[in-house]
Formats: sequence, C-alpha cells, structure tokens
Amino acid sequence: MDFKSELAGRYLRIIAIIALLLGLADAARLLGVSTGTQSPLTQMGPIGFSYLAVFCVARLFAAVGLWIRASWGAVLLVGATFIELALYLAGVREVQMDAFGFALRLLLVGSIAVLFVLNIRMRRAHD
Repeated sequence: MDFKSELAGRYLRIIAIIALLLGLADAARLLGVSTGTQSPLTQMGPIGFSYLAVFCVARLFAAVGLWIRASWGAVLLVGATFIELALYLAGVREVQMDAFGFALRLLLVGSIAVLFVLNIRMRRAHD
C-alpha cells in the first residue's frame, strides 16, 4: 500500500490516533482503572482478560505502524479488529464491548477498507 501522498498520510494519522485512544482505553480496562476495588481479572475472567490484552497490544502496535505509514499497521489493525468483532458477533461472552465501542471498531475497519479501495483505484489509474 502506498502511503506517500500527503492526504493519505493525514488520513492515516487520524486513524492511528483513534486506534491509539481505543488501545489506551482497553489498557485502562486491563489495569482496572474504572473497576474500583474489584480486580479486572476476576471481573472479566481469565479468558476475557487474555482476549482484551491481545487485542489491546495489537491495536497499540497497529497505531504505531499507521503513524509511521507502514503497511503492516493497517493489516494488523484490520486483522485484530475484524477478529474481535467476529468473536463478539459470534456470541463469545468473554469479548465485551458497548455500542459505542462496537461502532468505533466498525469505523476503524471501514476507514482502512476505504484506504485499500482508494489505493487500488489509484494504482489502476496510473497503469
């Protein structure tokens, strides 16, 4: 994927900031910032905690990849977010999110998909 244009770079940075904020929010949930005295491990269970940790780390790495305009950042973000959404829609109760989080994840996947489509169109126009 070619992220060399100025417009694509700004678009990627906006997506990277959204992914970073979502990853930091997940990290706050992992640390138990809003759970009070209850441990997040007992609240989510070991499997839910593990899922959230993997998706959090993947999203944070993807945000860095998008910020430096590396194509692996977009691939990692789409892959991790798609798997998380698929698990949530399949009814895995360990994967928990509210309506806003679901919509934000859909926005991330959709925005990267738009970037992929625009990149393919630009390559065809140059050929």
